[in-house]
Amino acid sequence: MARPLIAKCPLILRYHRLMDAFAKSDDERDFYLDKTEGFLVYVDLDKGEEELKALEEEFSKNKERYALLPKMTFFEIKKFMEGFVQEKVYDIDTKEKLLDIISSKDPRENFLEFIYNKFTELEKWQLYYQERFRIRIIEWLRSLEVKFVFEEDLDIPRVLMEKLKKSLFDEKVPKDVAAARESLASKAKTYYSNEALNPRPKRGRPPKQTAKIAVEPQFTVDLYSTVPFALRMFLYVPDITSAASVTFSAKFETEEHLLASLRGSSRMKIDEKLEALSQRLESLQHLSTRLAGQESLLGIEKIKKPFAAFARPKISEKKEISIEPSKGEKVEIAVGQILPKKKGRAMKEEELPRAPVRRYGGIKKVAPITKRKEKK
Repeated sequence: MARPLIAKCPLILRYHRLMDAFAKSDDERDFYLDKTEGFLVYVDLDKGEEELKALEEEFSKNKERYALLPKMTFFEIKKFMEGFVQEKVYDIDTKEKLLDIISSKDPRENFLEFIYNKFTELEKWQLYYQERFRIRIIEWLRSLEVKFVFEEDLDIPRVLMEKLKKSLFDEKVPKDVAAARESLASKAKTYYSNEALNPRPKRGRPPKQTAKIAVEPQFTVDLYSTVPFALRMFLYVPDITSAASVTFSAKFETEEHLLASLRGSSRMKIDEKLEALSQRLESLQHLSTRLAGQESLLGIEKIKKPFAAFARPKISEKKEISIEPSKGEKVEIAVGQILPKKKGRAMKEEELPRAPVRRYGGIKKVAPITKRKEKK
């Protein structure tokens, strides 16, 4: 009897694949996890009778190697949806509608159909679904006492990741692989901490906001060296890279199938409107950049001061008027002052009486003119 192989570092698992397998596991579909190398097995009943018998023999010979994924009961699915409605849905009408759907017939598919047609709730549902299933999967892996890490949580170059998968059972490895193994071992300990099951927001001053660069995650190819011949056609290796691709549906295999069933619904109309709006915003942004370039070329500065409303001058304010610059005589007239009348008409500035000029030490000072009362 051959000695069982022991991995020299934690198993590198795909979290999104496990989440999809958990969602699809029911009375008619069985999924198994290989605890030696970390691959998933899907018992497809559509395969031939001989292949299914060989698969059953392999499971019976190595019972300790394969672990059956737990199945979600109807009660658990219902509690899962109710938890989302109570914790994340704030609109009263939407909450009542979802609770009615959950208590009706076939709640799982009707719930998803409503959520996918409700654009404001879809993103919250996907985040909630991912967080809750992450806790559930970690609890199950901890019960199996498996050392593991999720590939989605690692920041290791692709070439080095492939080396780690190829040398999973090797004793002697290069220095870079040995250092990567140590980092995986320290990362695996975090999944067995209390914070992994009860994530809490970090306290203290938030970090400085920097421009985030959207980088698509790059996953390595699946490298398995110990897959028995009877299990090769039952390997479950879907190309799932995000939680949005997992539908939480027992009826639709992929998100594309679910969206195809919703074609012609209000969600499709919303998507069309959003696409048209995004195109308009892009065109406006393009025009603004072009105008900014023209302003810089022409030397036109943008007006940054806000508009100030017109204020009526006060009577106390005074205005200095030069009547005869040649003689150097000046007269001060209060703004809003009533000019004296001459023979039934208002006097002009040229007809105003001039105040005598007083000199003090060679400095001219202008004496103010007092208001004269109009004669009746």
